[in-house]
Amino acid sequence: MKTNSIILGLALFNLFSCSGSGGNDNSNNQQNNGSTTSPTPTPVIAQDSTRVNNTTSNSFSSHVANLTDVEKIRQFNIGDDFFENPWVEKTSSTELRDGLGPLFNNNACQNCHIRDGRGHAPGDTGSASENDFSTILFKAAKSDISEQQRTDMMVGRLANVGDTNVGGQLQQRSIFNIQNEVNLAVSYTYHNITFEDGFSVELRKPEWQFESTYASSGYDFNSDTIFSARVTQPMIGLGLLALIDEDIIRSQQDIADSDNNGISGKANTVWDAVNQQTKLGRFGWKAGQPSVRQQAAAAFNNDMGLTTEIFLQEGCISHQVDCLNSPNGNGDSMSDYPYEVATSVLDNIEFYASHLAVPQRRNPNAQSVQAGEQLFNNAGCNACHVKSYTTVEHVDFPQLANQAIEPFTDLLLHDMGDDLADFSHTSIGNQTAPKQTAIEFQATAHEWRTPPLWGLGLVKTVNPNASFLHDGRARNILEAVLWHGGEAESAKNMVLRFNQVQREQLLEFLNDL
Repeated sequence: MKTNSIILGLALFNLFSCSGSGGNDNSNNQQNNGSTTSPTPTPVIAQDSTRVNNTTSNSFSSHVANLTDVEKIRQFNIGDDFFENPWVEKTSSTELRDGLGPLFNNNACQNCHIRDGRGHAPGDTGSASENDFSTILFKAAKSDISEQQRTDMMVGRLANVGDTNVGGQLQQRSIFNIQNEVNLAVSYTYHNITFEDGFSVELRKPEWQFESTYASSGYDFNSDTIFSARVTQPMIGLGLLALIDEDIIRSQQDIADSDNNGISGKANTVWDAVNQQTKLGRFGWKAGQPSVRQQAAAAFNNDMGLTTEIFLQEGCISHQVDCLNSPNGNGDSMSDYPYEVATSVLDNIEFYASHLAVPQRRNPNAQSVQAGEQLFNNAGCNACHVKSYTTVEHVDFPQLANQAIEPFTDLLLHDMGDDLADFSHTSIGNQTAPKQTAIEFQATAHEWRTPPLWGLGLVKTVNPNASFLHDGRARNILEAVLWHGGEAESAKNMVLRFNQVQREQLLEFLNDL
C-alpha cells in the first residue's frame, strides 16, 4: 500500500479524521507564528472537477460537482432516499423497503453513516452514550480453522470462518419476537503519552464486553473466535477510489520490505461475488470488498439482514429457530424475486454511494498548511497515505473518470501494532490476537487498510460525535496519530519530537484536507 517512506503517518490517519485540536493542545486552529519549519512549496491540489464547495454539516452529502444530467441527479436523489430512510420488517405494508432483519445492527444506512460521514465509538462520559453501539459493529472469525480453509483465505476464495454460534458478525438488535444475538458494553482505561517538549495527551483504550444471549442454551462464543471492532467510515469519494488503477495500487506493495524502510504494504485479494472471481480488495477496514456495489450489498446483508441478488441468504444459524422461521421480504407488490432489496434499489444505492463528493480544501496554499504537509512527509506518513492518483476510464460513471484526485491512501494493508490489533474476549478481558492470525482474506489481526484522509477536517462538522481509528478509541486526530504502532511506529516517534508550533502546523494541514 504504499510507496517508500515511513509508515507512521500512514496508519495514523487510518484512523482519524476531524477538525479540532488534539489531546490537551487547544491550538491546532491557531495561526502559526514562529514556525521552525521551512515550508517546501507544493503544487496546489490537483485538478479534480468532482469536488464541491461545502463546509456545512451536510458537506459530505452532495453529489459530485460535475454531475449535471437531470436524470442522473434524479437517480442520485432516489439512492439518497433509500440510503436515509429506515427499512422495516416484513409485516409492514412498505413492500419496497421491507425485510429488515430478523437480526440486524441498524435499520438505515444513514443511521450508521451519520450524514454520510464517520461513526463513533460508545462514549465514556457516564451518560447513555456509553451504550450507543449504533455506528460500530463487531466481526467474529474463528482462528482454529482447517488447512483448506486457510488456503482458501490466502487465495481470496474465502473471507473467513465465522463463529459457529453467532456467525461472522455480532448483531445486537432484532425485529419483534426474535431473540437478538448479543449484549454489548464497553469500559475505557486511560494513560498519557508525552512529547519531547513535555506536552502530554491522554489516550483511552476500550475494553469490549460481549454476552451471547444463547450462552445459557449451550451456544456461547467459540473459544477460538477473534473479534474485530469496526466504526463506520465516511462515504465520500468511494467512486473515485474504485477507479484508481489496480496495477498502480499493487505496484506500491513491498510485502517483504525489500527496501528495509520498515513499511511493507500488502494488497488484499478478495472474492468478487458479482463476477465470481478474485479481485483487489479496496473497501472496508480490512480492504475486504472489491467494489462499491458489493460493499453496499454486504452492508445490507450483514448490518440490516437484507438479501440482494448478490447475497441471497439471511444470517440465521441452525439453532436460531425463530430467526429461521421469520417471514422474509422477498419481492414486492409489482414483481416476484427471491431477495429483499430490489436490483433497481441496489443500482440506485451504488450510484449514490459512488457519486458522493469530496469537499474542496479550504486553504491549501497557506504557509502553515504547507509547512504541516512538509512535516507530514518528513515523518514518513506519506509512505502509506499516498497523496495523488488519476482515475481511469469508466463508461457507466464518466464524471468520475480521468480525475486527478488526492485521497492520501495507498489502499494497502499495514501492520499497525499490538495496541490496535483484533482480539479474543476472555474472562480476564480483551487479549491481543496472534500477529499472523488471518481475519479477512489475507488481512491479519494486526493489519488495516490505509484510510483516505480527504475530508478529514470536516469530520467533526458533519458528526460532532465522530471518533477515529477502526474502533473509534481516538477522540480527535492527534490521539489517532499517537495510537499508531507497528509499521507506523517510527513515524509516531518522529511526531513525538515535534514542538508546539510543529504540532499546530501538522494539524492545520490535516484539518485542511
